[in-house]
Order: sequence, then structure tokens, then C-alpha cells
Amino acid sequence: MAINPSAEQMVGILRETVVALVRRDGPDLSSRQLGVFLTCYLRDGGHTVRGLASDLRVSKPAITRALDRLGELDLARRKVDSLDRRSILVQRTLKGAAFLRDLRSIMGEAAISAKRGSAAAHGSPHGRSASA
Repeated sequence: MAINPSAEQMVGILRETVVALVRRDGPDLSSRQLGVFLTCYLRDGGHTVRGLASDLRVSKPAITRALDRLGELDLARRKVDSLDRRSILVQRTLKGAAFLRDLRSIMGEAAISAKRGSAAAHGSPHGRSASA
């Protein structure tokens, strides 16, 4: 039976994840860049600059700037749509897929840490570390 994390635990997981991303050797993405990245990688379908701007409710130039950075890091690339040459498609990359795998791993570790912290705060022996 899965227990839903509280809002406090989710914020803690987010904090631990962001801190781990900042500390590691690798891309350091802004919130907007991360939002664009996650939308491209977690939502199926072809993504366009226009569609991302609409989904995220930000301007097309803001999406373009985020995609510029993601392109510099090889986390995503743009390609002209062969069916509608006015439209730019956003493509996933192998490096982007690896970054998403790392992100999932980091978040998983943060969630385990949050669960242990919550269990320890409630006096559960399962939440205590071996050194306690």
C-alpha cells in the first residue's frame, strides 16, 4: 500500500533534488528550462515552440531561449517540420534521456531520504539510521 507524501515531504524532495543537481557536475537548468525539458520528455507527441508556449503559458521567445540552452547542452534539439516548414519540432536526445534517468535516480534517493526523515520524526524504528 503506497502512502502519498505530504506537501512538506514533496517540498523537501524538490529541495533535495535541486541541491543535488546544483552540486553535481552537469547541466544547471533554470526552472523554465527544466519545465520545457520535462514537458518534452514526459509528455508524448510532437512538441513545437508554439505548442510548448501554449502548454506552459509563456511566450514563444521564452521557449526559444530555453531551447537555446537545452540545445547548447545537447538535451534537446530543434528540427524544421518537413510537413509544415513554418513549424519547429523539438526532438529528444540521448544525452537528454540520460539526464532524465539521472534526475529520476536523484529524486528517488531524495524520496527515500524524506521517508526515513518522516519515519524518524514519528518514532518509527524503520526511519532510524544504523548510526543512531
